[in-house]
Amino acid sequence: MKKKRILLFSEGFGSGHTQAAGALAEGLRQADGVRTRILELGAFQHPTLAPLIFKAYRKTVTSRPRLYGMLYRQQEEKTLNRLTSMALHRIFYARTLDIIRQLRPDLIVCTHPFPSAVVSRLKRAGLAIPLIGVITDYAAHGTWIDAQVDKYLVPAPHVKSKMVEGGVPAGQISVTGIPVHPKFWVQQNRKEVRDHFGLRDMPTLLVMGGGWGLLSEGPVMDELTNWRDQVQLLICLGSNEKARQKLAEDERYRHPNIHLFGFTKDVDKLMDAADMLFTKPGGMTCTEGIAKGIPMLFYDPIPGQEEENCHYFVENGFGERIDSIAALNGRLQGLVDDYPATGEISYLSRTNRRPRGYDPQQGIAEILSMLP
Repeated sequence: MKKKRILLFSEGFGSGHTQAAGALAEGLRQADGVRTRILELGAFQHPTLAPLIFKAYRKTVTSRPRLYGMLYRQQEEKTLNRLTSMALHRIFYARTLDIIRQLRPDLIVCTHPFPSAVVSRLKRAGLAIPLIGVITDYAAHGTWIDAQVDKYLVPAPHVKSKMVEGGVPAGQISVTGIPVHPKFWVQQNRKEVRDHFGLRDMPTLLVMGGGWGLLSEGPVMDELTNWRDQVQLLICLGSNEKARQKLAEDERYRHPNIHLFGFTKDVDKLMDAADMLFTKPGGMTCTEGIAKGIPMLFYDPIPGQEEENCHYFVENGFGERIDSIAALNGRLQGLVDDYPATGEISYLSRTNRRPRGYDPQQGIAEILSMLP
């Protein structure tokens, strides 16, 4: 029997989009008769140009967040019109149809709106392959919406409601949650995990800045190092090796209770080892935190989707926004004062902190149901 082929298109504007594609591929591979392929479409077609574009995007987000937020808001209610998608196609994605013909997928899944817009344009021109859009933030940005998308998988009911208000038929939208790797739904023995990483049995804070390691220099990080005698700090800097090396050379971070990590596939284990997560409110990282049930503190959300993510997480009781050094100190002091009791209770009750009724296999089932 010929295996069905599912092609997952992502893009490198942040790591969450490709992580979502990877999580879906991992789940789909467990189904009989299915093959998957993931492509960061722009990087695949332009391996030299794409990194420069992603670097410029990253610089705008980090150095001029208000400008990024303004641009995000200006386009929030607008779809990618045909002129824009045509420009994307001709300038950046010209070989997409050739790629599709070569790989011969039965179904295309997009975890970023740009490749979704390009595939939608190809469908208007005659491409007859079902298209699914997987939204990886807790916001319904207009750039996702196109009549050629056959199905949307969205993270929460309010995202579906907003898309319906924008004209998408309700029957084409399924609330499935953001897909995360299956290992985030398995809780491991914390003592064994801590022993594996050589960690001490003490209050432990996991600090993450997203896949790019967007940790701000300044008072917040300075304050965290002041707690290093009382709180064990696990600091993840993602693919930002330059930032990791800079911290490693700083005397304040050369302490037995501070552990620096670059890119790692063990984030699930680090979440099991920690008592609390201090992070930017990125859709993927925080959904992994929700799956693990770890208490979360959010800092410095970037205007745009991170602010909307933060609002959702706080409103639903998954974490707390930290807007001042005093608030951060208060949460850390509480962790220290009540340890180990609070840490153990929190760890043992984590499965109760997950969203009720959420089935991590639902997104997989929805995708399989769309196979012709």
